[in-house]
Amino acid sequence: MDTARSTIYNLFRGEPSTYTRFSLAQHMEGDNSQVEMKLSNSEMDDEVGNSMGGHRDPRIMKPKRSPKSICFMIVCTLLIFLIGFLIGYLSYRGRMPTKEQSCSNADSVSCGTTEELLSEDDSDTTLEAARPVLEWKQLKELLKDRFLVSSFESRIRTFSTNHEAGSEGDQSLALTVYNEFKHFGLGSVWNDEHYVKLQSLGSTPNRVTFLGSGTTEVIEVPKGYLAYSAAGQATGKLVYANYGREEDFKKLTSLKIGVNGSVVIVRGGKISFATKVANAQKVKAAAVLIYLDPADYNMPQDTDVFGHVHLGTGDPYTPGFPSFNHTQFPPAQSSGLPSIPAQTIKTSSARRLMSKMTGQSAPSEWKGTLSPPYNLGNDDNVQVKVEVNNEVAEKMILNVFGVIKGLIDPDHYVVIGAQRDSWGPGVAKSAVGTSLLMEMAKALSDLVVKDGYKPRRSIIFASWSAGDFGSIGATEWLEGYLSMLHLKAFAYINLDAAVLGSQTFKASASPMLYTLLGNTLKEVSSPLDSSKTLYQKLGAESWEKQTIVPMAMDDASYAFQAFSGIPSVSFRFTNDGVYPYFGTTEDNWNNLNTRTGNRVDDIARAAANVAGQMVLRLTHDHQLSLDIDRYNGELYSSVFKINRFAKQLKKAGLSIKWLSSARGDFDRATETLKNDILNSDLNDAEMCRIINERIMRVEYHFLSPYVSPKDTPFRHIFYGSGPHTLKSLLENLSLLNSNTSDLDMDVLRNQLALATWTIQGAANALSGDIWDIDNEF
Repeated sequence: MDTARSTIYNLFRGEPSTYTRFSLAQHMEGDNSQVEMKLSNSEMDDEVGNSMGGHRDPRIMKPKRSPKSICFMIVCTLLIFLIGFLIGYLSYRGRMPTKEQSCSNADSVSCGTTEELLSEDDSDTTLEAARPVLEWKQLKELLKDRFLVSSFESRIRTFSTNHEAGSEGDQSLALTVYNEFKHFGLGSVWNDEHYVKLQSLGSTPNRVTFLGSGTTEVIEVPKGYLAYSAAGQATGKLVYANYGREEDFKKLTSLKIGVNGSVVIVRGGKISFATKVANAQKVKAAAVLIYLDPADYNMPQDTDVFGHVHLGTGDPYTPGFPSFNHTQFPPAQSSGLPSIPAQTIKTSSARRLMSKMTGQSAPSEWKGTLSPPYNLGNDDNVQVKVEVNNEVAEKMILNVFGVIKGLIDPDHYVVIGAQRDSWGPGVAKSAVGTSLLMEMAKALSDLVVKDGYKPRRSIIFASWSAGDFGSIGATEWLEGYLSMLHLKAFAYINLDAAVLGSQTFKASASPMLYTLLGNTLKEVSSPLDSSKTLYQKLGAESWEKQTIVPMAMDDASYAFQAFSGIPSVSFRFTNDGVYPYFGTTEDNWNNLNTRTGNRVDDIARAAANVAGQMVLRLTHDHQLSLDIDRYNGELYSSVFKINRFAKQLKKAGLSIKWLSSARGDFDRATETLKNDILNSDLNDAEMCRIINERIMRVEYHFLSPYVSPKDTPFRHIFYGSGPHTLKSLLENLSLLNSNTSDLDMDVLRNQLALATWTIQGAANALSGDIWDIDNEF
């Protein structure tokens, strides 16, 4: 107490002072922060006195300080502090631009755009800076409200014009999309040019001619055509082969109907045009004619039909690499191009041809509803000549992009895309998807600018061209950025053909997106019964079984999934059976409106909500909404099927224990990652990014690293095509139970080994750092 009193007394008496230092705090590096404090002479004297045994010199007299001088010192101190504060404040305000200055300097369409809000210079890279100010419930309701004021019908009517890829109409529509993206205030808007080879009708028309019993009759000079058919002429006996599936050709063989050198006529449906032609080529058919049977397609019988027969995606003359200049590479072509002519014909022309056919009656399940009897043909007196004169030309196509940049991981993005081109009006094929894309870009941009949403990751909107020719625009973009997209794009949402009807909901997706899709269906109301969600309408227990269907190669999502290893999803509101109007002039507003019960707007709004909520979830949550557990089920199912051949493999000196071990490692890796997530602070930006990048690697590492993307572009072992897939491995294993002479054991051994190491590689990638991987089998 005496010391305290002395200190206070001396402070106000104002004795002469000296300096010393003491530590206030420690820096993280271990250095001590120092602050200088004045100690009174009395304290110093005490220290000196104490050091000398406590004796003081009585002759030292301490000067006194008056109360007036003390008050003066306090007032001066306060005045200096106030002046310093004002100078600092005015200096800060001087550096801050006014709202008017911000608007005048902005390079955007209007003040307060997404570009300004998500500027890289002003953004903070911490999670706290980008923490959404909106709760999830608020966010989804705001998005729903945005779509309520959208006029999907008006947009669909605007975009439903003939605009074949590479045409002036396509370029004009690309400009419209570009300008609208700019008007919405997206952060960046750009075009991506590709010079691709497209095939169309030539100067000499295609022709189908009947030859028989000394007569010649031109059946049709079609206006429709099949892009990428082989050009030339072929003549042969006419044979009916149902849908042109592999099992259909096997049935013909069992019925002793020869196909070699014949012209095969098949009906559309069940499988793609390209697959029908590929199957016919395998059995050495000379040419293929495709028609639409009234049993499957209810439309005018004089309707022309367009399609393509490239068994692949992208420009078939630059397989595996982007189409920017064909002259820079030696001539090449996709192995998926057919070597035989193929042509579509009208239903009325098919009736005329089939009425002339004789021979065995077709199996009952092969018969459609054409008036003549369905005979298999193979009669020398009933021959057909097919002439295809399609021409290939190089054309420039434009993909158009816009982006809303994320605040935490702007280099991680979800891509939303839709095909823009169409051979005919293309209402369901392209106009619906493009309309959804535009309304989503507008709604999500408004959500950021006007409602304060702060996405953690970026959102890219993509308008593709040449989708009608086999997802060329999308695939060329993927090929052009193959080395980086798997590190940045974590999901693709396809909007093509999202509205085909109203009765049910179907989807094709990566297993990693099943959970996200299911959770989204729980929150989106059915367009036909707002009292129920889509999840309830489908049935809570069996929604996956009712909803999930295989992803077809002509789906734009397929290239993202099987070529680039990016989790992808396509979905559609539809009716039972196929949508009959694709590739025809009947794909128009009236027919789509009829199929939806005059509720196109309502169905489109529901589709926008499904896609929009998936996008928000993928950009809102700390952890990516990708379910790593789902591939455990896929792997278990595949290994279980392979295990049925364990005894046969053992006899051949092979074992599946290494494959089973790799599957087990993947299972353990997913469990480790889940535990890491539970034990991590996802509010830590760096930790959250590390976790998400491990999740992002899963799909990509199911692409086989042992095959060339040029020769075998669809490298995914689950969903790709080629000898590296688990499906191909199972097909070879099945030969162990039949005729082993057809089985090359070296090929089987190689398939088993490479499948094992692809799965092991996926497990290693998911495990994290190299020192976290247990390499003991």
